[in-house]
Formats: sequence, structure tokens, C-alpha cells
Amino acid sequence: MTARLQKTSKSSNILTSILYSQNTRKIIAPLVALFILLAIWQILCSGEKPNLPSPITVVKETWDPYIINPFFHNGGTDVGLFWQLLASLKRVAIGFSLATVVGIALGILVGANRLVYSALDPIFQVLRTIPPLAWLPLSLAALRQADPSAIFVIFITAIWPIIINTTVGVQQIPQDYNNVSRVLKLSKTEYFFNILFPSTVPYIFTGLKIGIGLSWLAIIAAEMLVGGVGIGFFIWDAYNSSQMSQIILALIYVGIVGLLLDRLVSFVATLVVPEEQK
Repeated sequence: MTARLQKTSKSSNILTSILYSQNTRKIIAPLVALFILLAIWQILCSGEKPNLPSPITVVKETWDPYIINPFFHNGGTDVGLFWQLLASLKRVAIGFSLATVVGIALGILVGANRLVYSALDPIFQVLRTIPPLAWLPLSLAALRQADPSAIFVIFITAIWPIIINTTVGVQQIPQDYNNVSRVLKLSKTEYFFNILFPSTVPYIFTGLKIGIGLSWLAIIAAEMLVGGVGIGFFIWDAYNSSQMSQIILALIYVGIVGLLLDRLVSFVATLVVPEEQK
């Protein structure tokens, strides 16, 4: 009995060591890679007049106020990076939310009706290949305001992956499910909530993940053109002022926020998508 307990304890210790080493590796490996990249960057950008600032120079030139005080607000576009990012996130939230509602509704309609699919799918395939910023002049001409125009660019960018993935999800519903619904004589409402929508949810979230990433990419470019408070305009204004360190710092923030947005959608998907469908 004692030998068995010792063997079990030893196995448990080995398993704990393995898990600990794996978790440690996940933390240490990226830190080592980051350190190496920063070292290479520092070496390449050293010298009297480098084209780009080194990491140390970036920190020195942006420490006050952009790093230590991201919440400063001096009026107009002279605001901290927190407010710049918040303005961009607001536009993304509105445009992406509209794209989600319209995209899911259209995707279900197109996927569930063969006639509608035949009529609209070729049009969607053409429209989705148009670069997002190509819509900006039309939106500015039609809406005549910067914010609504930027929101429209987000909407038109995010809606296509949502429509396409939702359509595919509806079309991939197993025929057995449809047969069961006929046998049980489910109403259209019952069929939608019990079969169609649950089966389509994993595909919908695939479209949402793609859409949120594209939205964040598009808003940066759109804000460079429409101006106002926003991280995209901040980057463009810093370029016009030859403030390379500010651009690099802003790009770091943009990457971090983009990662958090992707993880947020993934987290919501874990709460909504059934375990057996993951």
C-alpha cells in the first residue's frame, strides 16, 4: 500500500513538473524572443543619424507625456494615446456592431434560400474584393462627415466575412437535422432557434474573428484620411511632424489592442459555441 502511494505521489510530482515547465516555457520563450528582437533593433538603429530610432530612443522621446501620462487632454487633437485609442475603438464598435447584425441576417437569408443565394452571391463576391478605403470617397460625398464615413468603412469591411461564413454555416447544416425537423414538424421559429442558429454559431464566430481584425486594420487607414482624434490620425500627424518615435509607440499600442480584440471575440465564442462543436 505504501509503495503504491509513493508511486502515485511520484507520478503526480512528475506531472506537476511537466506542467510547470510547459507554463514556464510559454512565458520565458516569448520574453527571450522579444529581448533578441529588441537587441537586434538597437544594434541596427545605432549610430549618429539612423533612419529610425532605436528602442532606447523611442522610450526617451515618448516617455513624457505619451507613456507616463496617456490620459492627458489639452483640447482638440492634442490628447493622450488613451483618448486616441478610445476614439478609434468607438468607431470600430459602432461599425462592427452594425456589420454583425446585418451580416448575420443576410448570411442566414442567403444560406437558407437557394434563389436568394443565386441572386446575391455573385454580387457579394464582387463587392467584397473592393478595397475598404476605395469606399471612403463615396461615403464622404454621401455622408459629408468624417465620423460616419469612417464608421461606414468599418461596416463595409467587416460585413463580408460575416456574411460569407454565416452563409456557409447555414448550408453546412447536416441533412439529418433537417429530416428530424420535418419528422417533428417543427415550426419555422422552432427550426431557427433549435437547429439552424445553433448549427451556424461556430461559423458565425469565425466570420466575427476575421471581421474584427479587418475592422481594426481599416479604421487606422481611414482615420489617416478623415482626420480628427483617433490613433490612425495620430500616426499620420506624427509622420508629418517627423516624430518617428511616436509612430513606433502608437504601432505597439495598435498591435496590443488588435490582439485583445481578437481574444475578446474568442472568449465570447467559448461562452456561446457548444463544447461539442468546437
